[in-house]
Amino acid sequence: MRVCKRGKREIIMRFARWLLWSTLIISCASTAREPALSADYETVFAGLAMGCIHQEYSNKIAHYMNDEGDLKPPRELYPAFYGCFDWHSSVHGHWLLVRLLNTTANLADRNVIEEKLNQSFSAENIVGELANYQRPGMKSFERPYGIAWLLQLTAELRQSPSPKAKTWLNNLLPLERQAVANISEWLPKLTHPIRTGEHSQTAFAFGLMLDWSRIAGDAVFESLLQRRIKALYLADTNCPLSYEPSGQDFLSPCMAQADLMRRVMTQSEFSQWLTAFFPTLAEGTGNDWLIPAVVTDKSDGKLAHLDGLNTSRAWMLEGIMSALPSDDARLAPLRRAAEAHRQSGLNAVLGDMHYMGSHWLGSFATYLQTQRGLSL
Repeated sequence: MRVCKRGKREIIMRFARWLLWSTLIISCASTAREPALSADYETVFAGLAMGCIHQEYSNKIAHYMNDEGDLKPPRELYPAFYGCFDWHSSVHGHWLLVRLLNTTANLADRNVIEEKLNQSFSAENIVGELANYQRPGMKSFERPYGIAWLLQLTAELRQSPSPKAKTWLNNLLPLERQAVANISEWLPKLTHPIRTGEHSQTAFAFGLMLDWSRIAGDAVFESLLQRRIKALYLADTNCPLSYEPSGQDFLSPCMAQADLMRRVMTQSEFSQWLTAFFPTLAEGTGNDWLIPAVVTDKSDGKLAHLDGLNTSRAWMLEGIMSALPSDDARLAPLRRAAEAHRQSGLNAVLGDMHYMGSHWLGSFATYLQTQRGLSL
């Protein structure tokens, strides 16, 4: 009787997965008329960032106040990064623009973009940012997500051939040094990884920070970060993908961890580790192994996170694939999942958008489309 019940339950679960996947296919077919990714996608993505980096309101402040003197409007609190709804989105909106300057030779509005970056990265503005960051109680400010994007921004500036980028980087260096010092103090105290699908997740942030350390040539920070990554994540097995996503995720805890671990292992080590981490992933794995999420209300900032989840899953899957041998049987299901998530994620950016998505999704689309995680 117990076996019978178990068999019936398994049949029901399989049918539910099939039904969900079939619904997704129908949904994709019905949205086939949505804008396809054009050769000029850079203009679309750049326009999203230019439209918000100097838009002060609406604004969501994550701010620690010591007294009434700390109660100020966003532009005064964060002279460089007051736009795009919140500090971290402003930071990666600026990163988006620098990234496209670096990767697109004939980028439209290049002069306009450079003027906007000049305005943001003035020495005076960065002094103001640093003064705010050094106030009492601010060591955990935007940790780890926003700080990871700040380091990604300065990493991008380091790789730019533009003389203007060198000036912007020099202005940002004091803020970068303070950020690295704060994270370096925090890392040894962190006794457990943070496995959420939102801003506090450590796996995604550690990946960006590790990339920065290698571009910046900071061997001390790289060594510290690698030790903590392995201590926190190396022993993990059988990641519960069936529990993903949560309703307002924009990062996958499981995929982000795998994308992180390929950065600190040899190909052979990572391949073996991945077998234990995703034991159900094999050559015959079906399309229901990882299904893109669907946003039901783009005006709801939290529900709209799922558009970002699809995009970040796509680049994480591509990162995982890049670390496996070319004849690995798992590449086929990984590739199918990556393409499904890529299509869903980019359609969200190129289709109708609400400010709750447009203030940040362009950065995720740019990270995916320019393969930033694969091109250090």
